[in-house]
Amino acid sequence: MYIKNIIQHLESLAPKSYQESYDNSGLIVGNKNAEIKGILVCLDSIEAVIDEAIRKKCNLVVAHHPIIFSGLKSLTGKNYIERTIIKAIKNDVAIYAIHTNLDNVLSGVNSYLANKIGLRNAQILAPKHDLLQKLAVFVPKAHVEQVKTALFSAGAGEIGKYKHCSFSSEGLGTFMATEGTSPHVGDIGKTHTEPEFKLEVVFPKHIQSNVINALLQAHPYEEVAYDIYKLENAFNQVGSGMIGEVDETEELTFLKSLKTNLPTNCVRHTQLLGKKVKKVAVCGGSGSFLLPEAIAQGADVFVTADFKYHQFFDADNQIVIADVGHFESEQTTIQLIADWINEKFPKFAVHLTEMNTNPVNYL
Repeated sequence: MYIKNIIQHLESLAPKSYQESYDNSGLIVGNKNAEIKGILVCLDSIEAVIDEAIRKKCNLVVAHHPIIFSGLKSLTGKNYIERTIIKAIKNDVAIYAIHTNLDNVLSGVNSYLANKIGLRNAQILAPKHDLLQKLAVFVPKAHVEQVKTALFSAGAGEIGKYKHCSFSSEGLGTFMATEGTSPHVGDIGKTHTEPEFKLEVVFPKHIQSNVINALLQAHPYEEVAYDIYKLENAFNQVGSGMIGEVDETEELTFLKSLKTNLPTNCVRHTQLLGKKVKKVAVCGGSGSFLLPEAIAQGADVFVTADFKYHQFFDADNQIVIADVGHFESEQTTIQLIADWINEKFPKFAVHLTEMNTNPVNYL
């Protein structure tokens, strides 16, 4: 098995196009065509983790956080980032990061966090826009089902939890085949009128090439007439954070449960409001940017990390902020990544790091 096989699988579940603009997910060090000897999964691919990979004879480290966020102008070993990269290169250890694209998918980081907390009916808190497109293609009546089947098989026509969604409208298409063509119907040099259906399906833009290839293979015409439209609709399967319901409980009881369920050594929180907790928003990692959305959707508690002092005031007696720590909110990500790999490659050994890479310590 090769590194590219792991990359293809992970990016089929969490496409790189779903990452945030500041991010650096993907293969950071190594050759994608190299054969894999072993995989080590971690949250942070720091120097100690590379040492662990070497000891365990793993030549691929799959991390949540990219070790490089911005460009490097030199590799002299002057900081932990450069030392990590140098050691990985010297020992033929590849580093792959799956960061905010894993945060943003419905079954990703926040889904695991929501499950640990016990959320029910969890949905994306802030769905992304500009990720959906619509295909409109003109198909002769006899081939509509054939083309629809091909498009559905390529991943088009999915809206929320519904599959095989499409719309068809009937009309007449005209064309004239010229010299050098091989028309499916009609005669060369004569205008032809054909009963056709306009078939419309929605698809996420990252699978566009697969959808178009499927269309061209299934469509009977030599030249296929189709349009692609960019949609502004929210994509409810992709976005930041999650929100769901919990069994009604006291605020303090809920906060104490976080220490056990995550687990975490410390929960920093805003003033309790004396209300029952029924709806909870979550965001693994730094989630302060989602506070307005959590309030707008009526969350009683927002569980996340990395709130600054003045940002706690922004709760404004409308919500309880529960800052559980960055590492603590994302620690289940290691198991999530391993599960994804094991599901596809059940006979391949995947190691979970034994290193606690949390840079924050508590007395």
